[in-house]
Amino acid sequence: MADPAYIVDGVLTDGEAWVALASTTLTGTASEITFTSTDDGQVGDWSQYMDLVIISYVRYSTGATYGDYLAAQYNNDTASNYAYQIMYCDGASPSIFKSASTTTSAYLGYAPRNGDTANVFSATVSHLFDINSGKYKSSVSQSANDMDGNGQAWLSATTWKSQAPISEIDMIGSGETFAIGTRIDLFGILPRMVA
Repeated sequence: MADPAYIVDGVLTDGEAWVALASTTLTGTASEITFTSTDDGQVGDWSQYMDLVIISYVRYSTGATYGDYLAAQYNNDTASNYAYQIMYCDGASPSIFKSASTTTSAYLGYAPRNGDTANVFSATVSHLFDINSGKYKSSVSQSANDMDGNGQAWLSATTWKSQAPISEIDMIGSGETFAIGTRIDLFGILPRMVA
């Protein structure tokens, strides 16, 4: 077995903190995009990372107008084991706040649908914290988009009520289908290796 990237000639080194793990750019439509840990001690093995970061550029090929949720499920958990708080604003009206203590996915952002302005994608950055700990997992997401002139800025916090390490992420569109050109990148965040 080869040494991980942070061991050079048998010496522990401080490498890049962000490690690119996976990237998907759709050339066709898809109802789900899945990322899975390799569990082999190499770069794609999530057990060595403190956090994960998901960067998404999303549009849906289905639906009418005014967008839909971008969501994720962890380790194939489709039960009501997620809790969230969301605050968003369109710039023309007061901020809107939503929360739920039991839902079936982590809400990461909002994305344009087929009926919204052509070729417009949302941009979302999601931080998943302490993914290998024995505590409930938490995440914070920021998202921005423009849906037919109705722009939206979004901030959400989610808790996955499980003590299991995150080893799979299924990106879903709350019943929508991801459009061609949708891109999702996954990064692992390494802990500090040297003092």
